[in-house]
Amino acid sequence: MPRIAPGLCAALTLMPAWAHAEGVNGATLSPAWGLPFAGMLLSIALFPMFAPVLWHRHFGKIAALWALAFLLPFAVTHGFAATYPMFLHAVIDEYLPFIVLLGALFTIAGGICVEGNLRGSPRTNTTILGIGTLLASIMGTTGAAMLLIRPLLRANDNRRHNVHVILFFIFLVANAGGLLTPLGDPPLFLGFLNGVGFFWTTQHLVWPWLFVCGVLLAAFYALDSWFFHRAGEARAAILDPTPDTGPLGITGKFNFVLLALVIGLVLMSGVWKPGITFAVPGAHVELQNLLRDAGLIALSLVSLAFTPRSVRAANDFNWAPIAEVAKLFVGIFVTITPVIAILRAGEAGAFGGLIHLVNETPGRPDTIMYFWATGLLSSFLDNAPTWLVFFNLAGGDAPALMTTGAKTLAAISAGAVLMGALTYIGNAPNFMVKSISESRGVRMPGFFGYLGWSCAILLPVFLMATWLFFA
Repeated sequence: MPRIAPGLCAALTLMPAWAHAEGVNGATLSPAWGLPFAGMLLSIALFPMFAPVLWHRHFGKIAALWALAFLLPFAVTHGFAATYPMFLHAVIDEYLPFIVLLGALFTIAGGICVEGNLRGSPRTNTTILGIGTLLASIMGTTGAAMLLIRPLLRANDNRRHNVHVILFFIFLVANAGGLLTPLGDPPLFLGFLNGVGFFWTTQHLVWPWLFVCGVLLAAFYALDSWFFHRAGEARAAILDPTPDTGPLGITGKFNFVLLALVIGLVLMSGVWKPGITFAVPGAHVELQNLLRDAGLIALSLVSLAFTPRSVRAANDFNWAPIAEVAKLFVGIFVTITPVIAILRAGEAGAFGGLIHLVNETPGRPDTIMYFWATGLLSSFLDNAPTWLVFFNLAGGDAPALMTTGAKTLAAISAGAVLMGALTYIGNAPNFMVKSISESRGVRMPGFFGYLGWSCAILLPVFLMATWLFFA
């Protein structure tokens, strides 16, 4: 999913396996249990188009209704003793660490303000996207996106055609840029926790990263230049309504230290294993994860307390984007549980056809199918557990996959990260960028409109990457 994820969003991957809710065997579940999840996705796609007022007032209630549409029938058929642990696992082990980390990154990055009114020329916009693409593998896709989305919006507030700028920002900064290190996106951090070397991703994914990001940056520059020069926006740049605010500069710099501490906490929780666990029905809260989440909340409070209000005011900072993500993703995390459980059951589950789809013969992986199957599922499911499903389908042996199976592991990792850009729900920063942009007056496309843009631009690039690196 959501890929939701940022590299630093890897907090949600530091928990026990998603599918093993107490007393529930994924091999026994019907695919019909995925209907509430499908309804959740369709609600996100259709309500903003056909009932926008209703959606914006009640999207939290709609998400809760879909969660209940799964939980109540499941409790009737499988019993409260099986449903309650499954719900607690989704909320405690998965959702809360996810939203705590997202909230920390949103709060801390919102306390950093790039001052000065940049002019949204093709060169300036491409430079911002390029910097964000590099930062995404260092501070995570969420951190990089939250740091740069506001100055990018401010730079382009005078342009009539600016939607494409935000779309390419999502493609590059919120997704593809995080392909180089385990800090970049949740699936890669999950790989690190499962024995994949820290620099393995850098060594084996650098060429796909360079190709995809290079092609997208070149395509963006060409498209932005056309709008800028052919659509009369070069003159609009001169008549920028945003008042000049002096030379370029950065305020709230101490928040960079807090971001570094966030990275340190996430790494700590992945490396330090004291073996102390606090068990509740269906969930197991490990000490290192509890300390991480407590530390993230503390860092958020420090940022709120010591960042001058003027800095957040200059960013037009408000809580609406993170509140929207929090309400929608609780519904997604609950309703996706049976889907992941069925997938984790492998050949014994209702989606067992995937086993045959991604292998030419038993023991012979089809690298192209691993790339596309992982990627397309990651566009609609959370990309971290989706990565884990296909990692296990490929054998689940990190040392073997890093050597003789390197091409397969690279295909799984690249598919999970890159194709998170295909939908708004493919990665958590996608929705946050959309929400922030809409709050600043950008008319972002709806779910299917965005899907049309992403497929038209990204699928040809992914097809070329398939031929170059995974065929």
